[in-house]
Amino acid sequence: MNELEFEPRLRQLVDWSAAAWAALIGGTLFLLINLILTTTALDGNPWIVIRLIASIVMGDGVLAPPATFDAGILAVALVIHYVLSFVFAAVLVFALHRWGLIVGILGGAVMGLFLFAINFLSFTYFFPQFFAMATWVMVLSHVLFGASVGGIYEALEVVVYVTTDGERVTEEA
Repeated sequence: MNELEFEPRLRQLVDWSAAAWAALIGGTLFLLINLILTTTALDGNPWIVIRLIASIVMGDGVLAPPATFDAGILAVALVIHYVLSFVFAAVLVFALHRWGLIVGILGGAVMGLFLFAINFLSFTYFFPQFFAMATWVMVLSHVLFGASVGGIYEALEVVVYVTTDGERVTEEA
């Protein structure tokens, strides 16, 4: 290679398939941790978490007792929960996809903590019913959501680069 020749710059692309799987698995883990720990550690009703999520769209009327199973409320809560999981995972993955497994997990955990702060310090202005759920269970579940999304994404990612002239290059394992 002479002085005038240069290698094209490479830009790593986000693997959106891996991001979707990470969002689905991380969102499920988040929900399970909340349901289990709300029941066991906080001696609460697991349906409160479901009804709180549904209240984002359905209003705080769904919070009225008794907090029991309701298929409609569960369906709305699951749609909202997974849509938000995909949005938050997309932001996390976009920010961390270049750095590898360790940074994916640790950076994801830190971003999960920031997500908790945003959710419970800002959005409670619009949804004051969430203020009561600002517990250590929510902190833990947000941190584990971020860490799991970052780690799962990095584990599933197929690394693809694109050059400045548009050529795609796949990293061989």
